[in-house]
Amino acid sequence: MKRPEELSHMLTEMYNDTKDGKIRWNLSVQTTENNEVSEKPVEVEDGVSWTIDECYVSYYCKYKGQDFLMITYEMIKTAGDKVHTTNMIFLPPLGIRVFQLPMLLPYAVQASGVLANQIHNLWELLLAMKKADPESVFMEVSAGKLVIEDEK
Repeated sequence: MKRPEELSHMLTEMYNDTKDGKIRWNLSVQTTENNEVSEKPVEVEDGVSWTIDECYVSYYCKYKGQDFLMITYEMIKTAGDKVHTTNMIFLPPLGIRVFQLPMLLPYAVQASGVLANQIHNLWELLLAMKKADPESVFMEVSAGKLVIEDEK
C-alpha cells in the first residue's frame, strides 16, 4: 500500500504526463447529486437539516507499464449555502472496482488537504480535456442511490 507522500508524488507526475498527452484515462463516476431532492437522505445535526449526497470516482490508467486504480469518495452535506464535505481515497486491487465503502475501506489511504487538492486538480484537468476532445478521456457517469441506515 502506498503512503500518502508516495501517492502525492505519483499524482504530480501523472498530472504532468496527462497534460503532455502521455496517459489515457478511464473514469467511472457514480453520484447522487443529480437525483431528485426528495430521494436524498436528510440528517439533522444540532437543529440543522443537512441534505446528503455522495460521489464516487474511479480513476484507471496504465502508468509506467503498470495498472493504476484509484477510487475517491466524497460525501457532500448541504444546508442552504453551507456545505460540508468528507473525502476518502482508496487504492484497491484491480478486481475491486465497486462503489461500496465497506469493501473499499481496507484500501484507504490517509487523505490530506494536499492530496485531495491534487486529485481535484487532476479531475479538473480530465474534465477540461474531455470537453475539448470527447475521445481523449473515457468517462462513464451513473446515478447512485444513497441509503443511510439507522444505527438503532
